[in-house]
Amino acid sequence: MPKINHYPGHMAKTKRLIKERIKQVDIVFELVDARAPFSTTNPALSSFISNTPKLILLNKADLADKKILEQFEQRFHDLGMHTLAIDARKGVNVNKIQTIARHICQEKFLKEESRGMKPRALRALIVGIPNVGKSTLINRLVNKRATKVGDTPGITRHLQMIRINKDFELLDTPGILWPNLDDDTVALNLALLGTIKDSLIPKDDVAIHGIGILKSRYKQSFEKRYDLTVEQADTPVDLFDKIGKRRGAYTQGAGINYERVIDLFLYDVRHQAFGNIALETVDDTHVQL
Repeated sequence: MPKINHYPGHMAKTKRLIKERIKQVDIVFELVDARAPFSTTNPALSSFISNTPKLILLNKADLADKKILEQFEQRFHDLGMHTLAIDARKGVNVNKIQTIARHICQEKFLKEESRGMKPRALRALIVGIPNVGKSTLINRLVNKRATKVGDTPGITRHLQMIRINKDFELLDTPGILWPNLDDDTVALNLALLGTIKDSLIPKDDVAIHGIGILKSRYKQSFEKRYDLTVEQADTPVDLFDKIGKRRGAYTQGAGINYERVIDLFLYDVRHQAFGNIALETVDDTHVQL
């Protein structure tokens, strides 16, 4: 698969602004997708947040394979990282974010208090790659539409300070990717989730990658969704054929409409038609936390 270089100008500007303002915040919240915690973590983030404490928010936890998510949480914990699994859309665990962040920053605030400084609001920088749910989380925190929300990657375009309450302020940032998506598995996972635009990677490659995951890890859910049987020897094309025949994408003479089948499959992946899934595990060779 050709290497992807996707680094729009506003992302480079965001990185520069974060570097300029990182000293103004107490903690960084990095929002990742719980179905692919590694693939949706920005590896370039550590280079410009300095030594600022970080809380990893595993969003969309309600959509993730619970057992695999717990394994990722344990791995993060073993590495000394702070995590919290949340569902920003329904508000699950969102009310714990401020408390946990305060606890992580407790030493800093105690030092300020010992120097006679007045109590102040906790200031957090929230970052994440496009379309992981930052705007949804912020709206949930402030209990109103504070930022634009949409399914299209790249809704937020500017840094903006948002007051959650008198003790909590958030500096919101546009979603930023790293300059080169040179790990094929990561790029395909991002495409499956709809985090990067469909135009960047051939959709058939993305669908083949997704079918491989479903076949190996969620075979029963795949079979149930399309009312078919998956054989060990089935290739992705074989499975496209079976789906097409089951879902009306086959006509006598013309055969299987593969474009329609691929669009159907990708829609199903992105709209939770297979139940709770994980696109990667802690044992995958590309996962290097």
